Amino acid sequence: MADKKEKTFQFVIVGGGIAGVTCVEQLSSQIPSADVALITAGPHIKAVTNYKQLSKTLEEFDVEERPSSVLEEKCPNLTVIHSALKSLDTQSHSVATTDGHVFGYEKLCICSGGRPKLLTQENPYVLGIRDTDSAQEFQKRLSKAKTIVVVGNGGIALELVFEVEGCEVIWAVKDKAIGNTFFDPGAAQFLIPSLEANKPERAAPCKRPRYTTEEPAPGGSHTFTADRHARGRGSGPTETGSALGPDWHEGIVLRGAEQVSRRVSVEYQCEVERILTSEELLSSPQQTLRPENGGSWPVYIQLTNGKTFGCDFVVSATGVVPNTEPFLHGNKFVLADDGGLQVDDHMMTSEPDVYAAGDVCTACWEHSPLWQQMRLWTQARQMGWYAGRCMAAHVLSEPIELDFCFELFSHITKFFNYKVVLLGKFNGQGLEPDYELLVRCTKGQEYVKVVLSGGRMVGAVLIGETDLEETFENLILNQMDLTPYGEELLNPNIDIEDYFD
Repeated sequence: MADKKEKTFQFVIVGGGIAGVTCVEQLSSQIPSADVALITAGPHIKAVTNYKQLSKTLEEFDVEERPSSVLEEKCPNLTVIHSALKSLDTQSHSVATTDGHVFGYEKLCICSGGRPKLLTQENPYVLGIRDTDSAQEFQKRLSKAKTIVVVGNGGIALELVFEVEGCEVIWAVKDKAIGNTFFDPGAAQFLIPSLEANKPERAAPCKRPRYTTEEPAPGGSHTFTADRHARGRGSGPTETGSALGPDWHEGIVLRGAEQVSRRVSVEYQCEVERILTSEELLSSPQQTLRPENGGSWPVYIQLTNGKTFGCDFVVSATGVVPNTEPFLHGNKFVLADDGGLQVDDHMMTSEPDVYAAGDVCTACWEHSPLWQQMRLWTQARQMGWYAGRCMAAHVLSEPIELDFCFELFSHITKFFNYKVVLLGKFNGQGLEPDYELLVRCTKGQEYVKVVLSGGRMVGAVLIGETDLEETFENLILNQMDLTPYGEELLNPNIDIEDYFD
C-alpha cells in the first residue's frame, strides 16, 4: 500500500461523529497551518452546538447533524474525504478508502464510534437502535405495530419506552430495576410513575403521577398503563449517521397502531433465550412455549424467565460494541476486554502515531478514583478534544498533562423529562461493600442520592431541579470529611450551599 499514497496529511481523523469532529476542531485551532483530513462515510457530520460549561466538570451541549462544508469553512486547512475506510497500514502510515484512494498520515486518530450490540444478526424482526437512520426505520415500523418487545436497560431503552404511544411495550431488563446503567432501584422507583402518567404537553414534568408499585419478585413483572393522550409532533429529517444523543426522539412521532396511550410491562432479571418465527413456535416440541399474549404474531421471543411473548418486532437496545473492524487487519493493536482499542493517558493506542477517542477506545490509564469510562456523548467530546490537544502537543514537542475532565465523572442528561445529573461513583461502582447512601426523595419532584465512603462524598445522583450539582461537585473534589453533618447533609430545611461556600 505504501507506494501509491496520493497525498500525505499531517493529521488524519477517521469518523465524523462528536469525537472526530471535536478532534479536528482542536487540531485546527492549535496548529492552524496543519494539513488535516477527516475521513467520514456520510455526507453529514455531528456538531456540538450551544456548549455550556455549567461547573468545573459539568458541561451541557446539543448535538446537530450538519453538512461537512460547515466544518470546512471553520477549518480552512481541512479536507473532508467522503468515503468509508477500507484498511489501515500502520507500518507505512497509510489508509485506504473503499472508493479506491490511499492517503498517508503523520499522525492518525481513530474516532469510528460504536455499533449496536444486536441480539441476533440478520433477523428482519429485530431492530437495533443506534443512529438517526435506525430511529426513522423504527418510527415507520412502529406505526403498524400493536405490541413490541424492547430488550436493554440503558439510556435509549429508557427513553424509547417512555416515548412510545399507541402500542403495548414489553420491556425485558436483565437487572432488578429499570435504568441500571444510570440508576439504583430507588431512582427507578422515583421515575416509574412517569410511565403511568399521561405525558404532559412537551413541557414540565408531571407533578402528581399515580404511584402504585411494589418491589417485584425475582423474575417478576410490572405493568403500567396510561390513557391515550393526543399530541401532535412534526417528523424529523432522515440522515445516516452516528450515535443518537439524549434528544433523539425530539420531532419523531413514536406512535403505534393501537388506541391506548401507553401500556408497559416490565420483565425483570431476564434476558433473551431465543427468538422464534411463528413456524418455529408451532413446531417446537415443548408445550411450555405458550405465549403469554394470545393471537398470532410475526415473531416470538422467549425470555430466560420462562415466559414467551408474541410481538410485531423486537427492539435491541443493549448498548454498543467498539467499531474496530477495519483497523485491526494486519496491525498489532492491543484491545481491552470490552473490545475497545486500548489508549494511554495521551490517547495513544499501542501502534505508533495512532491515537483513538470516543466509543471505539478504552481508557487504560490508571483512572482517578472518582472517574469511570461510560460510552456517552460528553466523554466522546472530552476525549476528542483531549486527543487533538495531545496530537498537537506531540508535534510541537510540548509537555501535556491528563485533562481535568478525567478527574471526576460527571454527566447531565434528561430522562422522562426530568433533569438528571450523575457525579463520581454515582452507583457505588467498585466501592463494595464499604460505602453508605443518603437519599432524599420528593415524589414527582426530586430524587437526591449521595454516596459516601469513609465519611467523604464520592458520588451523587440528582433527579429534578435540585440545584445541588455545584455544591456536591465541590464536596466530591475536595474530599472534605462530612461525618459531622451525618443525615443533616440532605435536610431540605438546611441550605447546604451556605455551609460549604
